[in-house]
Amino acid sequence: MASGKKLVWWKWILLFIAGFLFGGFANILAVIGDDLCQHALHIPILTIVTSGIVLALYALYVRLTEKRWPTDLKCTQIASHTLLGLLVGTVFLTLVVSIIVALGYASVSWTDFSAKSQFSAIMTFLAVAVGEEIMCRGILFRLIDERWNTWIAMLVSALIFGLGHISNDNATWWSSFAIAIEAGLLLAAAYKWSGSLWLPIGIHWAWNYVQGNVFGLSVSGMNAGDAILATTVSGPDIITGGDFGPEASIIAVTLGIIYTIVFLQHNHLPPTR
Repeated sequence: MASGKKLVWWKWILLFIAGFLFGGFANILAVIGDDLCQHALHIPILTIVTSGIVLALYALYVRLTEKRWPTDLKCTQIASHTLLGLLVGTVFLTLVVSIIVALGYASVSWTDFSAKSQFSAIMTFLAVAVGEEIMCRGILFRLIDERWNTWIAMLVSALIFGLGHISNDNATWWSSFAIAIEAGLLLAAAYKWSGSLWLPIGIHWAWNYVQGNVFGLSVSGMNAGDAILATTVSGPDIITGGDFGPEASIIAVTLGIIYTIVFLQHNHLPPTR
């Protein structure tokens, strides 16, 4: 099949719709697989297998619709890009919380935590990261980037990513906009910079886990469960993020923009193919 740029418009629309539906299916499948492993089988480590199946289905989707194997799932980049992503996500959330604490709007203390529950949380957020990154970066961003340009791809994929969180507990229009800016743009820029899904998967994975199960804060409005630290926040919601969590903080939005600019300034890749 021709690249997105060369396809006639109606064929590209059909490809985009098919990709959107597949991305949604892959995301749902990742969540269902994780839930099955965590609660029905009580074997969280199997989430790695279910996530692998979802990634394999994405590779098959690209092969069937575009007559090629995906270049954004290179096995040689799994370790380096995933580890870099884990580092970026960890540093990002640690900076956000540290700034809130430094401003006097939060305090942090140790808790008694369960290693078992921590491992379970790590596996859960792996499935979340894989499903959402395939949908928003592997499908939405990549196809639009191929057809038009990176800026349109970043804007559309980020807005859809942000709106995807509007139904979460304690969500507002501001929190969805904040996620679109700080995470949607950042993850797209990271994908563009690296040319692979492994980097945004790593960032997304660490972002959620560190926020919820290290610092004990809400993850996109939801309680992540057992945490290593207990973080108590008080002060303006625009600074702390309120009940939605630090993702609704102007601090996270500001840092997200900075991170995005850094990735874009060092990007030399052509449109994703």
